[in-house]
Amino acid sequence: MSSTPSANVAWLESLSPWPEEFGLARMHALLAALGHPERAFPAIHVVGTNGKGTATKRIEKLLHDEGLHVGATVSPHVRSWAERITVDGEEAELEAALGRVRAAAEAARATQFEVLIAAALAELAAREVDVAVVEAGLGGRLDATNVLQTDVVVLTNVQLEHTRWLGPTREEIAREKLAVVQPGARVVLGEPEWEGLARELGGQVVHADGDQRALAEAAASAFLGREVHLQDDVHLPGRLEWRGERELRDGAHNPAGVARLVGLLEPGWTVVASIGADKEADAMLADLARVGERLVATTSSSGRALPPAQLAALAGRYFAEVEAIDDPVAALERARAYGGRVLVTGSLYFLGDLARAEEAARG
Repeated sequence: MSSTPSANVAWLESLSPWPEEFGLARMHALLAALGHPERAFPAIHVVGTNGKGTATKRIEKLLHDEGLHVGATVSPHVRSWAERITVDGEEAELEAALGRVRAAAEAARATQFEVLIAAALAELAAREVDVAVVEAGLGGRLDATNVLQTDVVVLTNVQLEHTRWLGPTREEIAREKLAVVQPGARVVLGEPEWEGLARELGGQVVHADGDQRALAEAAASAFLGREVHLQDDVHLPGRLEWRGERELRDGAHNPAGVARLVGLLEPGWTVVASIGADKEADAMLADLARVGERLVATTSSSGRALPPAQLAALAGRYFAEVEAIDDPVAALERARAYGGRVLVTGSLYFLGDLARAEEAARG
């Protein structure tokens, strides 16, 4: 099978993932040109720092298991762009979905993420879904997903991230994320400390007692108006993904994600990692050193990845052995060569690069 992207996917990859200025004007213009597909269905909007993708897929499965025709969109992807848009758990035909919006997107000068969200919304409208479960990208207030007719909002958790755009405190970040709440929407909180803010913004708070799985169940139950429970859990690429018995891949990309990951592991790993320059790399490395004495630093296709040499210099404070290898595939092979358990982490973009390289090698 060829790994060459088709015409519309190649066009998507050519677009900038970042706008010159954040705002919703382009998105509103694009959706108006498409006939407002976002108005065709009710939505569950998933915001937060960590766990948004897993929450989205869990809610999608819960609602589908109850007989609903469900669409979903997540970001980022690991193996292919097609992971981003699903209907009833199956990947949509991405080339056609992009083709549906391309002319209007080019006229609006939409960014890569805006194109993906518009393509998802238009696809779900065309497929006449009963409900859409939509994962936000960055923040909430100015995120391209903040165009929905939202019945339920899910806030997974709030940690310091993207402080340049979202604010320097957890409180400011929570306000940015919960800005998607519309008056009367049910708000399911993974952290009860945001109840006052959710009510201030006009939301009806739904309490979710328990872990992140319970959070997804509470969201689906709020939408359905009756209690439902997840019978079989979902498994996303790059989230606690085992490759054989000796290699674990997890796209923990901030200190909270790394702390959660490390808390699940025993010491004795060789760590191979790429970390974004906009992340708190020092804190992440300090935690990773709790489970490994050796780190192989590398990079990813993200334009925000730290150069391997710079990452290695930071890691030298915490790890007994550190190497820097520019090529992600070669870095993984080097980590494997030590013969022990290998932890691949730091960035979903890094995991995606490995997955695509492996697919290309298989032909």
